[in-house]
Amino acid sequence: MTLSMHGAAVPPLARSLSNLVGILAKAAAHAEAKGIDPAVLLQARLYPDMFPLVRQVQIATDIARRGLARLAGVESTAMADNEASFEELISRVETTLASLEAFLPEQIDGTEDKAIELTIRSETLHFSGQTFLLLFVLPNVYFHVTTAYDILRHNGVELGKRDFLGEP
Repeated sequence: MTLSMHGAAVPPLARSLSNLVGILAKAAAHAEAKGIDPAVLLQARLYPDMFPLVRQVQIATDIARRGLARLAGVESTAMADNEASFEELISRVETTLASLEAFLPEQIDGTEDKAIELTIRSETLHFSGQTFLLLFVLPNVYFHVTTAYDILRHNGVELGKRDFLGEP
């Protein structure tokens, strides 16, 4: 059995982002239960030179949404980076999930050899569609979701591996 590009992209991205919704909901409940100003968690970082939680979520959703749009050859929907609450972050992730689920297999399948150019700062990166998905999009989304998890766990939110991985 062959794994399609759509199959390699949408289910794992959707699962990771769906789990992120649960993680953010637990963080909101934790802040409320402990009397913590949610802004403290939203602006928390693992290290001073790293982005805060809110930016980690924004980047994860941007890479997922824009990555699939680039593969499909369509324009990605723009999202303002102005979330200031857990509810707004969860809404952003849910909007991204709806965007991912809207991609039809025929839009993504067959893009394995598609030439992808991506300019980051002053460098232009060149990928095949498959390399772009497997070595750029997926690892970047996982990195930022993991960092969001780690920020919250470090700040006392009771999270475990199952929260990150989701239910089997």
